[in-house]
Amino acid sequence: MTVPTFAIVGAGLAGARAAEAIRSEGFDGSIVLLAGETEYPYVRPPLSKDYLAGRAARDTIDVHPAPWYDERGIDVRLGARVTGLALDTHELTLREGKSVRYDRLLLATGASSRRFPGPGADLAGVYHLRTVGESQALRAELEPGNRRVVIVGAGWIGLEVAAAARGYGNTVTVLGRDGVPLAPLIGDEVGSVFAELHRVNGVDLRMETQADRLIGTQGRVTGVGLPGGEVVSADVVVIGIGAVPNTDLARDAGLAVDDGIVVDAAFRSIDPDVYAVGDVATVFHPVLRHHLRVEHWDNAERAGAAAGRSMLDQAVSYDAIPYFYTDQFDLGMEYSGYGALARDAEVVFRGDPARREFIAFWVLDGRVVAGMNVNVWDVNETVQRFIRTEVRVDMTRLADESIELDELLAGAPD
Repeated sequence: MTVPTFAIVGAGLAGARAAEAIRSEGFDGSIVLLAGETEYPYVRPPLSKDYLAGRAARDTIDVHPAPWYDERGIDVRLGARVTGLALDTHELTLREGKSVRYDRLLLATGASSRRFPGPGADLAGVYHLRTVGESQALRAELEPGNRRVVIVGAGWIGLEVAAAARGYGNTVTVLGRDGVPLAPLIGDEVGSVFAELHRVNGVDLRMETQADRLIGTQGRVTGVGLPGGEVVSADVVVIGIGAVPNTDLARDAGLAVDDGIVVDAAFRSIDPDVYAVGDVATVFHPVLRHHLRVEHWDNAERAGAAAGRSMLDQAVSYDAIPYFYTDQFDLGMEYSGYGALARDAEVVFRGDPARREFIAFWVLDGRVVAGMNVNVWDVNETVQRFIRTEVRVDMTRLADESIELDELLAGAPD
């Protein structure tokens, strides 16, 4: 009797959690975890936060110690890059010419940093931040301090790197295309809180500014060129302009791709034996009634386990509310909600944004669609309950700190 093989391409957090769930749910077949990197699965948020800032040791970011996988019969193949997928023969081709046959396959290939599109992208001293190796190399550049660091991109990664770089005593300039950092993600009102945070901590925020070239001498970056001819001097440049899902393998095999591998709420692709999860997957969300691709750590954590259960034919309809967090200087934040709905919503502040201690609610048609707690803790579950129950709220009462949030949820379903 042939032992079934479940193969997972991609050994990030989503792939690791899927393998863990498959085995813990009683599957006694073969589990092959193909890692494109030469590292065992690790979590990525610390790469731009505590690990980059020197506050976390290397082993603290591992999903599990290496022996954990052997103990559970999970075959982790490090540096195993998959170059081909044949749906008809259920076969994966590896870069070195070997092949792996699967009965069921999970694609958890993640995403790659968007590269700088102008001249000079290959100069030494230019960094992207996606892998632990990139974080280690960037940390080595930042640790000595007294360096001129220019960050292209004013999103979450860019601002987190800026905070870490300032912590080492570097001069930091952030170049952002919008008028306010994070504006496309959380809007001008809340984005302004982060702008002020960085300015009071010595970051030179240059908004409505677009880099068009990187300039170097003897192969090493020395500056960032702006459209008007100005050059911002730099010893180190970090590119933080987003990520692109790694869909080539799926597209070449004939799977449906639309800003990610298209799957249903149970992570099933158009091929009955192929699933996709994590940064690379655009998943049908049963609450929103449309597909959604989420790049955050929490999605990899929860969706990875759910995809593993789905591969075992358990009933899965993944409807988690997207969640992420950030740590910058003395600001800690958690966000839960549907960004697409929040763009058209009104922001209600509960607390004082000027003191950077508040909860922001995004309210659309009388219902909370997203919430962010800044330096206010133990409220995220409550925020998610507002979103999930769709309880109607009075915005004046929602902003009133003298009224308990639980009181506003009275009568909402559990």
